[in-house]
Amino acid sequence: MPQLNENFLKLEKNYLFINIAKKVNEFSKAHPEADIIRMGIGDVTQPIAKCVVDAMKKGADEMGVKETFKGYEDSGAGYDFLKEAVSGYYKSFDVDILPEEIRINDGAKSDCGNIVDIFGNDNTVLITDPAYPVYVDTNLMSGRKVIFADSNEENGFAAMPDPNVHADLIYLCSPNNPTGSVYTKDQLKVWIDYAIKNDAIIIYDCAYEAFITEENIPRSIFAVEGARRCAIEMCSLSKTAGFTGMRCGYTVIPNELTAKASDGSEVSISALWGRRQGSKFNGVSYPVQCAAAAVFSPKGIKQTRENIAYYQQNARVIASALDEIGIKYTGGKNSPYIWFKCPNGMGSWEFFDKLLEEANVVGTPGAGFGRNGEGWFRLTAFGDSERTKEAMERFKALKL
Repeated sequence: MPQLNENFLKLEKNYLFINIAKKVNEFSKAHPEADIIRMGIGDVTQPIAKCVVDAMKKGADEMGVKETFKGYEDSGAGYDFLKEAVSGYYKSFDVDILPEEIRINDGAKSDCGNIVDIFGNDNTVLITDPAYPVYVDTNLMSGRKVIFADSNEENGFAAMPDPNVHADLIYLCSPNNPTGSVYTKDQLKVWIDYAIKNDAIIIYDCAYEAFITEENIPRSIFAVEGARRCAIEMCSLSKTAGFTGMRCGYTVIPNELTAKASDGSEVSISALWGRRQGSKFNGVSYPVQCAAAAVFSPKGIKQTRENIAYYQQNARVIASALDEIGIKYTGGKNSPYIWFKCPNGMGSWEFFDKLLEEANVVGTPGAGFGRNGEGWFRLTAFGDSERTKEAMERFKALKL
């Protein structure tokens, strides 16, 4: 009989959003007349930009012609035309990334979870809490020791490192999911210095960089001195360009990033990751990569930014309602997420039930993101504009 990886038994029985879906489905069956507005899962609602769709159609057409048909992409790291487009995008905010340092993937979530394959299970992993569940779950699955840096109301949900605590791998997310908080350039420099001192590697998730509006907030960790010595960056087109149903993103590993093997030799992290991907990943489909390249064209940037502006307006509607009620929150300004304190000292799941039952609005309980999320709640700005306005009118009508 095969033995189980019993680390899986240490996880919550169901993924957070499965629990939410179960509760909502049960409520819907009991109240079929309820008009439920969903503001929980961070899925987009606006259609993909026309020029991006056109590029995908063209790529699909090319697959039907012998002369332009594409099979396996040689490296599995992505076609050169897309990597060059991503590199050019970085240059637009004054960050130099070589195309060869970019690997195309099927979304940031996959690489955030899979990157730990190349690191030993004896590493200590530091994760800011609250956190996107994939960071914690994938390391617990491998049996690694996970420690937390507290993000809370006192520090604006932007945890900073404790110099007396050692970590080998560090997960950071800015703009943050779930809290919507962001790190300034100075704060990221503190994290980078801490990582270098500890010979640690930062796994930096910047899936929401396109929502940043303030000039002092870096769009990439590589905008900060020293990051190339200690950081891996992951980004997704899911929110930047609405690719939640198409799946495409990218990971950046600087050429100079290395770690020591047990024999003392320096090992290239990029080469190790490339070897892992070569064994376990066959790449993103050609039509999707064609579509992704169009995202970074002048027309693509203009059209995708129109959708982002739509969601940013939704965020302002949510924030305005919370301001009117007098509820404290973070996010919304540089992020599509609004993270607010549950009124009257209510617990996260307690408020989830109240919001669902009395307003027929679905959000995400902060407790599902970690210990420091208890008593807090997340709403997303990815919904329809009119439905978002309706949801917040219902919210304001709640008896709090």
